Amino acid sequence: MKYFTIEELTRSATATTRGIDNTPTPEIKANLERLVDKVLDGLREIYGKPITVNSGYRCPELNKAVGGSKTSDHMNGFAVDITASSKKENAILFQIIKDNFDFDQLIWEKGNSEYPDWVHVSYNPNRLRKQVLKM
Repeated sequence: MKYFTIEELTRSATATTRGIDNTPTPEIKANLERLVDKVLDGLREIYGKPITVNSGYRCPELNKAVGGSKTSDHMNGFAVDITASSKKENAILFQIIKDNFDFDQLIWEKGNSEYPDWVHVSYNPNRLRKQVLKM
């Protein structure tokens, strides 16, 4: 874990505001570390600029509070939502991940046909479908 920390992968303003304990279990922490090792650190190396984690691990209570899917990979530490400095840069992140990394899901989140508002990427070592979606 060269560019990212467990703290930034578990930080949540919603959890802080609502008093939700979003501390990962050792197993979930290991999943987060694997996600960083297999995708995020390499992405940062190729991209060459800072990347912001908008949402990483979400315990079930937090996931419900933010309206996440009942089967969200965020709850297992397999997924993150990330952004760069602009929506245009988010499209670059999306393409770098698509072209260079194994992943389960890569989602172009919201935005428009040119630029996503953010990028969702999940890495589950037991399920690497390389599923690419635009929401």
